[in-house]
Amino acid sequence: MDDVTGAPEASTDTERDAARKRVQKRRNLQGGVVAYVVVNAFLVGVWALTGAGYFWPGWVIAGWGVGLLLGLWDYIRGPVTEADVDAELRRMK
Repeated sequence: MDDVTGAPEASTDTERDAARKRVQKRRNLQGGVVAYVVVNAFLVGVWALTGAGYFWPGWVIAGWGVGLLLGLWDYIRGPVTEADVDAELRRMK
């Protein structure tokens, strides 16, 4: 929480490292989404300009989309916490 002055509490180096990794993961995911949209829009444009027959860009869109979904899942899950480890230890007993 913030103190009376409104300044954030000092965080530990471990917390800062975890926050930095989380921000980096978010930025990597955002960059991946932008690249996905731009490259696949280009491929669909090439497909459309070359006769719009069999929709071959669908293979790239689907494959890359699965990779993005896995990256999103990794981002949403977040880091392993002590509570996660404690819960696993309880399940093992």
